[in-house]
Amino acid sequence: MHASAKILAFLETAHPYDVLPRDALEELAHSFARKQVKEGETIYGHGDLLEGLYLIKDGSVEITDVNGGQVSLLQKSNHFGERGLLRDGVAATTATAASDTTLLILTPQAFKAEVARNPAFARYFNRGKNRPQAAAGLMTQHVSDLMAKDPVTCPMDMSILEGARLMRDRRVSCLAVTEGPLLKGLVTVRDMTNKVLAEGLNTALPVSAIMSPDPITLEPSALGTDVIQTMLEAKIGHLPITEAGRLVGMVTQTDITGYFGSSQTQMIFELSKAKTIAEMADVTARLPAFLMQLVGAHLPHDVVTRKITDVADIVTRRLLKMYESEFGTAPVPYLWAACGSQGRQEQTGVSDQDNCLIIYNAATDTDMTYFNAMAKYVCDGLDACGYVYCPGDMMAMTPRWCQRLSVWEGYFDRWINKPDNEAQMLASVMFDLRPIAGDESLYTPLQEASLAAAQKNSIFVAHMISNSLKHTPPLGLLRGFATIKSGEQRGHLDMKHNGVVPIVDLGRVYALQSGSPAVNTRARIDAAIIAGVISQSGGADLLAAYDTIATARLEHQAEQVRRGTPPDNYLSPSSIPAFERSHLRDAFVIVRTMQSSLGSSSARS
Repeated sequence: MHASAKILAFLETAHPYDVLPRDALEELAHSFARKQVKEGETIYGHGDLLEGLYLIKDGSVEITDVNGGQVSLLQKSNHFGERGLLRDGVAATTATAASDTTLLILTPQAFKAEVARNPAFARYFNRGKNRPQAAAGLMTQHVSDLMAKDPVTCPMDMSILEGARLMRDRRVSCLAVTEGPLLKGLVTVRDMTNKVLAEGLNTALPVSAIMSPDPITLEPSALGTDVIQTMLEAKIGHLPITEAGRLVGMVTQTDITGYFGSSQTQMIFELSKAKTIAEMADVTARLPAFLMQLVGAHLPHDVVTRKITDVADIVTRRLLKMYESEFGTAPVPYLWAACGSQGRQEQTGVSDQDNCLIIYNAATDTDMTYFNAMAKYVCDGLDACGYVYCPGDMMAMTPRWCQRLSVWEGYFDRWINKPDNEAQMLASVMFDLRPIAGDESLYTPLQEASLAAAQKNSIFVAHMISNSLKHTPPLGLLRGFATIKSGEQRGHLDMKHNGVVPIVDLGRVYALQSGSPAVNTRARIDAAIIAGVISQSGGADLLAAYDTIATARLEHQAEQVRRGTPPDNYLSPSSIPAFERSHLRDAFVIVRTMQSSLGSSSARS
């Protein structure tokens, strides 16, 4: 067989070439050269001019960064070198043959020509390798990038007069009162006006006499969206940024004023001011358009779902405040928690509500009547705002899920120690709990004890693994998809139950095996990689598959909104371009492989 014919035969089995038209593939095959590389031989070094796009025909190649750290270990049919080619033609990494290897090298000219004329071909070399970056702006920036890193501070014994002069001289509206590196309180211009001038207070007194002690803070890892929510809900204009109690920065209302044109900021602002459920429903009615806007901005899917979930969190907290304002402050401490997609911060354009109430053990029967009414008020309000009632009644308004802490402890104890089918289903949902409002001390010990007990119970872990394998990717024979066979959605893929749910279930088991308290699916997979529960390469593949599947789901929903139809989870394979279908099927194959690996390891143990 002629060399180009052998190359053509191989390309027909590799992505993305296997879906190219035959004539285009034959033409491209002539632009490939074949090269043999011995084990240990450097293919290129960091900063070298690249020969072209590399495709592994046989063997393996190790990719390392500028510091010598391994980036990946590539096998047959994997590409490398595309990052440098798409930028300036210079290698951004070092590639070394990890075994005797046969390479196919596509010339830079042919690669760039194909990228230029074939958008789907171009997307292949970006998607799954480099996640799209969030659009610049307050809502997706980390607080560490927004805060003033050298806030004006003063000691607790500084006099009020000296403090006022310091604020004047430094032209600031707030002083951070510190004791060593630790933040103790805040003094603002308003404090000077209302507490000193208006009351004729002696200005020789220390600033500690007028400061607001133990102010609300955020960590540098928080997002700009957290700043907006916190400042609006708490009605504060200055937000200290701390790490382990140490002051590291300050964000003020002035810092965020310029961002109030964004739609999410406006929604948060309107929700924080809403006086009625109807007013909030008017705001949440804009969520489909908001989803379309976020997807259109090419934000990563987990940023999109986080932003969508943030709105649900705000609505929930606003409803709780409205209830307490109308019916009185809660008689004992409580915690309102979300589970399901809201708990994981993974809500999309189609989300029902999943929530529960954990109540202080000293609550009387009269107190419980108050909380049952609270639960119904909030759940009804969420439904009115578009978060429909849970079909399985997994809501705080169901008496079973509005209970004292001791009852919840009993629930988790039974689910873990007597893991029948219902227990597995309920435990799976409840392991996704995330506090939304109230006293978190009612939740943290419960989560820690339950996670520790579950991790030690091999029978429970085995049941959880079995439960996680019930939803499988929609893979058919001969590189096709297994679509829904009958009913209204016949011929479609269920991108929820057969798409993201299998990955969510894997993430939950990985969190259990690694002892991670993380609730978000991506965070769970990251934690599993760090803990060694799954390999670096397996974890990277699973994350890339998750990105592909979840993004396809969101793009489908955004397109439905664009067409004026309600978003759903049912995607027709025929509506996806050939390259996208190939990517999607590859992603499903990765998930199926990870499920098989998990099932096999469970059987061996």
